[in-house]
Amino acid sequence: MKIVISIGGSVLARELQPGNFSAYAEAIKELGKDHTVFIVTGGGKAAREYINVARDLGSDEATCDLIGIELTRLNARLLIVALGDAAYYEPPVNYKEARNASLAGKIVVMGGVTPGQTTDAVSAVLAEYTGADLLINATSIDGVYTSDPKKNKDARKFETMTPHQLIQIVMKTEMVAGANSPLDLLAAKIIERSSIRTIVLNGEDPQNIVDAVNNRNNGTIIENSRKDGQKSRKSGVEKDPCNLGYFSDIGCDN
Repeated sequence: MKIVISIGGSVLARELQPGNFSAYAEAIKELGKDHTVFIVTGGGKAAREYINVARDLGSDEATCDLIGIELTRLNARLLIVALGDAAYYEPPVNYKEARNASLAGKIVVMGGVTPGQTTDAVSAVLAEYTGADLLINATSIDGVYTSDPKKNKDARKFETMTPHQLIQIVMKTEMVAGANSPLDLLAAKIIERSSIRTIVLNGEDPQNIVDAVNNRNNGTIIENSRKDGQKSRKSGVEKDPCNLGYFSDIGCDN
């Protein structure tokens, strides 16, 4: 199986500790024995700090993005060091390089690619470009919720959902200042257009990723509910079970 794993900087490098990278390296090497694995690393706290300094100095946002990309690639390099011979020797800087690097039979680790794209979006495009069977987003929450669970105790977690539902959740979340969206809108759109099976899970324990690949998932699975990807139309009198502002064809978890 071909797998793309996006590891958020908030879980990989919340604090710059070698143990975090070592633990992830062991889990990833286990997956690499049986699967083709691509990793996309986020920037984390250090990236935010550099970007904030750049803004205070009067930087434009594109330059801030480039600074953030450099930090994601530094995290990628640290993970490559932790992986040793199991990893391709340097982070690819674009999707074509990443696909070519995988032909060496190594685990490919990369960071950001271009200004305006988060590493969420990079991982989704990479999954699309390489024809991945599974995309995993390892973040600081354990799945996708009806609203931000850190701010709303009544938020309900989806065990499964469609890409269309994901887009609606992301759009709803991104309109609220300071909200924590599980994925960004571009990533959600790419997941929808390519029907990429996606799992959003808590990445603070790297074993959760191994478990998800082995069908022991405790996150949220995002996939089309119908083989043809078509969504049924609901009439205006039907109840919106998740209070999402649209009519779900599979409901939501209680």
